[in-house]
Amino acid sequence: MRILIADDEPIIRMGLKSMLQELNHKVYAAVDGREALQLAKQHRPELAILDIKMPKLNGLQVADTLARTQPMPILLLTAFSQAELVDIATELPIQGYLVKPIQPQELSAAIAVASKRFADQQALESEKIKLEERLAARKLIDRAKGKLMGQGYSEEDAYRILQKQARDNNQTMKQVAEAVLNL
Repeated sequence: MRILIADDEPIIRMGLKSMLQELNHKVYAAVDGREALQLAKQHRPELAILDIKMPKLNGLQVADTLARTQPMPILLLTAFSQAELVDIATELPIQGYLVKPIQPQELSAAIAVASKRFADQQALESEKIKLEERLAARKLIDRAKGKLMGQGYSEEDAYRILQKQARDNNQTMKQVAEAVLNL
C-alpha cells in the first residue's frame, strides 16, 4: 500500500516509516502539512497518517483538504489525547485516531480497520448516489405520466405509453419522461 505520513518530529517520522516499511508498505514522508499535500498530489497515496500538531498546516487541515480533493482512508496521529482535539477530529471524515507512542501491531490493525471503513463508506456513498438518481428519475416519470393523464390517458395507459416509447426507441424511462416533459 502507498502510505503518506506527516509528522514534524524526525524521530517519530523515521520510526513510523520504518514500521510501515517492515509491514511492506511504500512510504512517503512529509515534515509538515504543506509538504504532505504536495506528496499526496504527486504520489496518490492509498492511505494517510497525519500528526495533528504540525507547522504550516496542521493534520486536521490536511485531513480536511485530502478528504475533499483526494478521498482516502485517514488516520490521525498525536501525542495529545485532549478532548477538544478528539471532538474536532470526529467532525472530519477520518477513519481512526492514534495516540503516540504506537506499536507495529496497533498500526497494522488501525490500517486494516481504516481501509475497510473507508471502503464501506465509499460503497454507501455510491449506493446513496444511485438511490438519489433513481428517485429523481421516478419523479420525472411521475411528472410525465401526469402530463399524459392531463391529455386524457389513465395512469396505467400513461405508464404503458412511456414504457413502449422507451422500448421502441431504446431509451431509458427517464429519457422518455424528459422528452415528454419538454414537448
